[in-house]
Amino acid sequence: MAGSAIMRAAGLAIGVVLVAGVVRAQSLPGPHNRPAPGNATPAVTPREAGYRPRVNFQLECSGCHLADGAGSRANDVPRMKDFVGHFLEVEGGREFLVRVPGVAQSSYTDAQLAALLNWILTGGMAGESTPETFRPYTAAEVGRLRGDPLDQIDPVRNALLERMRQRGIAIEDGLAGRP
Repeated sequence: MAGSAIMRAAGLAIGVVLVAGVVRAQSLPGPHNRPAPGNATPAVTPREAGYRPRVNFQLECSGCHLADGAGSRANDVPRMKDFVGHFLEVEGGREFLVRVPGVAQSSYTDAQLAALLNWILTGGMAGESTPETFRPYTAAEVGRLRGDPLDQIDPVRNALLERMRQRGIAIEDGLAGRP
């Protein structure tokens, strides 16, 4: 009986070694391996693809802020739709929009981020919240600001929201009054 158990264990060990060898052999490219049809050209990143700002928003921002900019109270993500432009009406708000980690640390170039922010503020999400005095972001401005990303969002954001309240701006970010 003991000999039978030893034989089974030895057989199992040999099987594991053989399977591991097959898996390892299959994971290494062979000299005649070719990409599957349609995969011959390596994929490019969104940064390299040169998409329009609207597409970049969908790829980089909508996972948290949702496709329409509505945000998610359940996930503590503020609404951008019809509100985000109000940040431009208070001191420090313009800088805040670039220094938020999701923006500052995105994979996009400074020019792509400037175009994305300008789209959000003039045709994408901000609606009537963008002030008439809005001046578009430039790549140089974005590059300078994103070099100093925020490590503490809430204190800065809360101070900006208080400045908005002081100016009579209704806080309609989907998070107002959160615990």
